[in-house]
Amino acid sequence: MTAERPHRGTIFLDKGRIVEQQEFPGDQFILKVHAPETARRARAGSFAHIQCDADIPMRRPLSIMRANADSGEIEFLYKIVGGGLRALSHQHVDDPISVLGPIGNGFSPSVDKSRKLMIGGGVGIPPMVFLAEQLHAEGVDLSQSLVLMGSEVPFPFAQVKSAVAAPGLPATATDGMPDLESLGVASRLASLQGYIGVYNGYVTALAADWLNALDAGARHEVEIFACGPEPMLEAAAKVAADFDLPCQLCLEEYMACAVGGCAGCAVPVHTDGNIAMKRVCVDGPVFEAATIYP
Repeated sequence: MTAERPHRGTIFLDKGRIVEQQEFPGDQFILKVHAPETARRARAGSFAHIQCDADIPMRRPLSIMRANADSGEIEFLYKIVGGGLRALSHQHVDDPISVLGPIGNGFSPSVDKSRKLMIGGGVGIPPMVFLAEQLHAEGVDLSQSLVLMGSEVPFPFAQVKSAVAAPGLPATATDGMPDLESLGVASRLASLQGYIGVYNGYVTALAADWLNALDAGARHEVEIFACGPEPMLEAAAKVAADFDLPCQLCLEEYMACAVGGCAGCAVPVHTDGNIAMKRVCVDGPVFEAATIYP
């Protein structure tokens, strides 16, 4: 008899309902769904497989941005790419929506590292917001931590001039995310689009600027978490390697079943000099950076 798979009994099918759907510039949407089983068990870095429309059988994976166990609600940020997500954008409040989740292994922050550097790019922003809010809710001191978010379309929230200090950052990086600001968590924004109050450059370059400003002792207390498009993840892994810091990456990958059956989302993972194909859905989506970009 084979051993039971570790993810069995942890993924649930919620007959959900749309609570809110907000549209932002750049074909971006924040979707709030009532899906209590997923909301109760979601952790930062996990995702859900969403049915976009009753006439589209193939689901779409979306990273979870927030999960409220008390209200049973979860939030997603998505950007229209293809017909499935376009169909999802046409759904309305109170429409039913099928949610399979939460799926995957989330982030594993170390209790020994007092400075968390969280880097999100585009639709990779949600896991960073979830992680920061999760750690704050757990009573983790984030006064020396930083959330950096990059986007080449307008950010899907109203920028605010940050009152939370983040020493070592360029003077042009003044704005942050209101929700994190209200928690006292430092956040800054990066883009190549010339937005006011936003660092003009890649978000990983902004991360390197912050790390360079720390002394050796402070840098030793840093661990990095990142999610975003592949070039950004590779750049984040290089930053971590350059500064000899631990780094966890949340991968984004096309997938069909999302529960480990089809292996369509498998990626090469390097460990102990060997390469193994691991499924992003249930073996990830979070992996150590050095195993993805050795």
